[in-house]
Amino acid sequence: MTSICMYFQVHQPYRLKWFWPTGSESNANSETKKGEKIAKTKKTKGNNKGTDLYNTYFDEPLNKYTFNKVAKKCYWPANNTMLKLIDEFKNNNKKFKISYSLSGVFVEQCELWDPDLLETFRRLQETGCVEFLGETYYHSLASLFEDSTEFIEQIGMHRELMKDVFGIKTKVFRNTELLYHDVIAKTVSEQGFDAILTEGIERVLDDWKSPNYVYNTKKTDIAVLLRNYKISDDVGYRFSAKWWSEWPLTAEKYATWLASTPGDTINIFMDYETFGEHQWEDTGIFKFLRSMPGEILKWDNLDFATPSEVIKRYDSVGSLTVPWYETVSWADMERDPSAWLGNHMQQVSFAELKGMEGLVKESQNPEFMRIWRYLMTGDHFYYMCAKGWGDGDVHCYFSHHGTPYDAGINYMAVLSNFKEMILREELKKVRDEVKEKKA
Repeated sequence: MTSICMYFQVHQPYRLKWFWPTGSESNANSETKKGEKIAKTKKTKGNNKGTDLYNTYFDEPLNKYTFNKVAKKCYWPANNTMLKLIDEFKNNNKKFKISYSLSGVFVEQCELWDPDLLETFRRLQETGCVEFLGETYYHSLASLFEDSTEFIEQIGMHRELMKDVFGIKTKVFRNTELLYHDVIAKTVSEQGFDAILTEGIERVLDDWKSPNYVYNTKKTDIAVLLRNYKISDDVGYRFSAKWWSEWPLTAEKYATWLASTPGDTINIFMDYETFGEHQWEDTGIFKFLRSMPGEILKWDNLDFATPSEVIKRYDSVGSLTVPWYETVSWADMERDPSAWLGNHMQQVSFAELKGMEGLVKESQNPEFMRIWRYLMTGDHFYYMCAKGWGDGDVHCYFSHHGTPYDAGINYMAVLSNFKEMILREELKKVRDEVKEKKA
C-alpha cells in the first residue's frame, strides 16, 4: 500500500503600506511624532483595529480586501469541497484525509474579517480526517537566526493558538516555506514534535533515496517527510499551463501516475491558494479536486493518510544530513533560502531586523514585540527578490509593490522608523528615571 499524504499551507501576510517620504514632509517624520502615544497602545489578541502602530505601517484596507478576495475565490469553496469529500468517503474502508498548516497571522485575519470561515476549519478538524500542523506563529524567518530563542518562542505561540482554536496539540511541524537543515530539525525535535516536513530536492538524497519514504536525522529520532515536488507542482504550478505536454491534467490521469509511483508515501504539499486563486476556477481546478479522491481510491494500492499516520505506518529507511549552509526550502528552482536572502537588499534588511531583537525585547513593550514579529514574516523578504525568468514572475505575482526595489526601500523605511520609535521611547524612559532620581 502507498499512502497519499496531502498537505496545504494556508497563510496571508499583513502587507506594508507605502511608507517612503512623499511631498514636503515624510510619512516617517510625521508618524515618528506619535511615538509616545503609539508606544503605550495595547492590542488584544487577534484584533488590529484601533492600533495606531499597526495602522502606521500596515495597509489595513489592502489586507482586508486581499483576505476577502482569496476567501471568496479559494478558502470558502475549497473548504466546502473538502468537507463534502470527507463526508462522501466517511463510511468507506479507505477515507479521504488531508492536513493543513494555518499561520497565526492567517487565523488572526479570520477572527477579524471572517469568523465563519474559521468555523469551517473547525468542522474539518472535527471530522477526524484532518490533521493540523505546527509552524511559526508569524510565518517568519526566525529559524534562520543563529540564536534559536525567537524560533522556539514562535513555535510555542503557534502551538498555544492551535490548542485554543482547535483544542489540539500539534505533533508534526512544517517550518515556514519548508525551510530545513539539521539544526532546525534538532530544535523542532526538542520541542516534542514527532515529524517535520521539507522539500525532497535531489541534493539531500543519496543515489538510492527517494522522497517517497520516511527518513530521520542522524542526531535525533524525529521523522522527516519529503515533498515530492514533481508530482506536487503538476497541480500547484502546471495544472493550467497549456504549453505543458500533459495538459489538460485530469483526476484519472493523475491517479494513474500516483498508482505507478513506487514508495511508501507520496507527499503532495502545496499552497491552499492553488484552488481558485493561483489556478482560477475556470481552469477546472475545482472539478479536478472534486474528482481526485474518488479516482485515487479506485486503486487497490493507494489510500490517504495524514503525516502522523504515515510515520506510524512506515519505518524510516535511512537518515538525512543537511548542514545549515545547504538549507532547503520549497521555493524557486534553487530550493534554498535565496527567495528571501538571495540579494544584498534582502540580506541587509534581514540583518537589521535580526539585530533589533535585543532592543525590542528589552523594551518589554508588547506592541513593539508584535510589530517586530509582523515585520519578520517571510513575505516581506519574498517581495524583494529580484530573480529573473519564471521565478521572478512568481515573486512579482504575489507582491503588491511595483518592483523588488520598491519593496526593499519601503521595508527599510518602515524598519528604520520603527527602530527610531523604540529608541525614542527608551530615551524617554531614561530621562524620566533621571528626573525621578533628582526629585
